[in-house]
Amino acid sequence: MYKPVTIKDIALALNLSPSTVSRALSDTYGISAETKKIITDYAKKVNYQTNPIALGLKNMRSYSIGIVVPELANSFFSQAIAGVESIAYENGYHTIITQTHDSSERELINVKHLAQRSVDGLLISMSSGTSDYSFLKQLHDNGLPIVFFDRIINEIETFKVTSNNFGGAFKATELLIKSGRKKIALLANAPQLSITNERLLGYKKALADYQIPFRPQLVKTCYKGGNDYQEVEDAVKEWLFMPEKPDAIFIGSDRISISCIRALKKLNFDPQEIKIAGFSNSDIVDLLQPSISYVRQKAFEMGRTAVEMLLKLIKSKYPITEFETKILDTELHWMNDQKDS
Repeated sequence: MYKPVTIKDIALALNLSPSTVSRALSDTYGISAETKKIITDYAKKVNYQTNPIALGLKNMRSYSIGIVVPELANSFFSQAIAGVESIAYENGYHTIITQTHDSSERELINVKHLAQRSVDGLLISMSSGTSDYSFLKQLHDNGLPIVFFDRIINEIETFKVTSNNFGGAFKATELLIKSGRKKIALLANAPQLSITNERLLGYKKALADYQIPFRPQLVKTCYKGGNDYQEVEDAVKEWLFMPEKPDAIFIGSDRISISCIRALKKLNFDPQEIKIAGFSNSDIVDLLQPSISYVRQKAFEMGRTAVEMLLKLIKSKYPITEFETKILDTELHWMNDQKDS
C-alpha cells in the first residue's frame, strides 16, 4: 500500500527537526540557503507532496479559487482560465470553475455556492444579464477577496483587469472606414456591460475622426449577449431591409459574431456588399465564411494577471486600500482586402 512521504520522514532521513523541514518547505525565515537546498532537493527526490487538507486547516484556507464566467465554450474565457490555472497551480491553489450562460440568476447561485465552499477568493467576469451587484458587494464587504476581469464593474473597489476595448473598437472601425465603407453598423452586447460602452465609444470616435455622422439606427443591442440567435437575426434583417442598408458591420463580441454570420448566410447577403469586423478569440475565426477582420484580446495574459492580483489580496497580512485597474492592449487582424492601402 502506498504511503505518502511526510515531513517527519524527511526530518528523520536528514537528521533534522520537523520544524526545520517545515520552514524550509514553506520557504519561511530562519533557514540557511544551504540547508533549505538540501531539504528541498531531498523532498523532490522522494516525491514529497504538500497535504492541502492539513495545510488548509493549519492556515484556515481552502487553497481553492472560484472562477465565474459567462460561457466556457467561448474561446476567450477558456484561454483566460488557462492563464489563471498556469499561475494558480504553481502557488498550490486549485480552481472551481462555473459558468452563468449570461444569466443573473445562475450567476447568483454560482457565487453563493462558491462562497459556501469557502473558496479563498473569487475571479469573476460579469454576466450580461446582471445589473444588481449587491450580492457581490456584500461578500466583498464581508472580506471575500474578489477580482474582476474582462467585464468589470465600478461599484466595488478592488483589483480589475480588462482589455483596451475603446482602442480595439476604434481600430476595427477605422479599418472598415479605410476599406471604403461609410455606413458602418454596430451590433453591440448588453448595455450594462463595461465592454459594451467602451466599444461603443471607440466606434463613435472612429466615425467622428473621419467625419462620418453617427446614425443611431445603425446601432443594435443584443440584450442576451448573442445567446438568443433570433435577437441577432432580427437586428440583421432590419438592417438589410433599410433603404440605405449598411455597407459594413462592427460586431461587439465573439458570441454575437458567430450568430451574425449565421444570420447573414441565412438571409443570402452578398459578402462583397457588407464587410465585417468584430472581437474574436476563436481559433477558427480565420476559417469563417464570409471572413471577418477581428480584434483579438490577450486572454491568457488577462487570466494570469487576474489571479496574480487575487493571490496578492489572499496572501496580504494587512488590508489593501489602493487598487489598480490594468488595461491590456488588443491586436487587430485583418482580411487581405481590408488592409490599409
